[in-house]
Amino acid sequence: MSDLVIAYAQQQREKYLNDLIEYLAIPSVSAQPQHKQDVNRAAAWLCDHLRVIGMEARVMETGGHPVVYAEWLSAGANRPTVLVYGHYDVQPAEPLDLWRSDPFAAVIRDGVIYGRGSSDNKGQHMAHIKAVESFLAQKTPLPVNVKFLIEGEEEIGGPHLGAFIAANKQLLACDVIMISDSALLAPDQPSLLYALRGLLYFEVEARCAAHDLHSGSYGGNVQNPAMALAQILARLKDEHGHITVPAFYDAVRVLDSFERAEIARIPMSEQQIMAESGASQVFGEPGYNVAERMGARPTLEINGLWSGYTGEGAKTVLPATAHAKISCRLVPHQNPAEIYKSVVEYMQALTPPGVSLSFKVLQEGTRGTLIDRDAPQIQAAARAAQATYGKAPIYVLEGGSIPVVNDFQDVLGKPIALLGFGLSSDNIHAPDEHYPVRCYEKGIEASIRFLTEL
Repeated sequence: MSDLVIAYAQQQREKYLNDLIEYLAIPSVSAQPQHKQDVNRAAAWLCDHLRVIGMEARVMETGGHPVVYAEWLSAGANRPTVLVYGHYDVQPAEPLDLWRSDPFAAVIRDGVIYGRGSSDNKGQHMAHIKAVESFLAQKTPLPVNVKFLIEGEEEIGGPHLGAFIAANKQLLACDVIMISDSALLAPDQPSLLYALRGLLYFEVEARCAAHDLHSGSYGGNVQNPAMALAQILARLKDEHGHITVPAFYDAVRVLDSFERAEIARIPMSEQQIMAESGASQVFGEPGYNVAERMGARPTLEINGLWSGYTGEGAKTVLPATAHAKISCRLVPHQNPAEIYKSVVEYMQALTPPGVSLSFKVLQEGTRGTLIDRDAPQIQAAARAAQATYGKAPIYVLEGGSIPVVNDFQDVLGKPIALLGFGLSSDNIHAPDEHYPVRCYEKGIEASIRFLTEL
């Protein structure tokens, strides 16, 4: 069955490319108020497109940007149901002068689609839509029931999606969730993400005086908050990068032998990290390679640091305050609230006399996610990936966060297949975002095979 459907999809290559290019032309930038109507237009376009291919579809309000929901349930109650998630909103395209072509007039150059949203995420979820279309266009019944949930707020943190999922538990009921919003390890090397790190983000202010002071009159007689905060922050890690906060590592999961063997297969090296980052050398906890540090170990990082006068020239000021933004990437089983409490208490304990610290959470903690890689639905995705790309997928611990995964786990409680179709070199969130045509076509094939395997 899948071979016939794949052959049809290949025959429709130009049409499927043109449909994606038309979709990419809508500047659905969720972060910019001036594009609100474009966001709504993208939702309407997508809803109409899903109806045209044979699905029941509707635009649903969330309190923010709408979601598009679609379903085809004619496979019957004895067949499994897959829920495909994606997002139709995109990042701002600025700075526009760094694009070689109009970000919202997608073009194909040397077998690559250039346009905002091409890889993140319109091109990836469109691959699943085209897989469904390839079945239905031939009057070939889909082997499983299919639902789509495509949102419009992912690029601004999805503030309304969690509540929408909780309120629509029955509507979204399924046996497996498929998310394609990540990257292949290489054009012919698929990966299945089975763990994601969570995120804790907060700001700290150190204060030593009611207002800025003359450094000649007061320097040496009162604490300098910039110096005090720098000393506190410096003690949060040792010289090897190990986090010194008490109990920080208590809940960190120990990798099993299979996981370490899989991580060893990931084509990632210290040289690659240096080349991609421009760093002169790698740095991190001893005893772990770069791939293990990226996904299996938690972090504590300073994201911003400021105090006093930073303008041109000299100003002999003793600042009243100093500030830092701090984030922690947390692995599965670490509790963001407990980690925040531990970090705050430790920083307070390190605070010298004459300095007061205050804290503000900037992003509510997101838990890390762990997915059962042995679930039969995940193994169906693994077989589909191997048949499509010619190599067995590598099971990967992802260093980033996808908050909606937690919402799906909490509300729907079903396995989540995280099978990406893009490449890490696609310039997502940056000028000249792109998506190889081959990745789009292979994504369609992988989706067709997954539906059949499921």
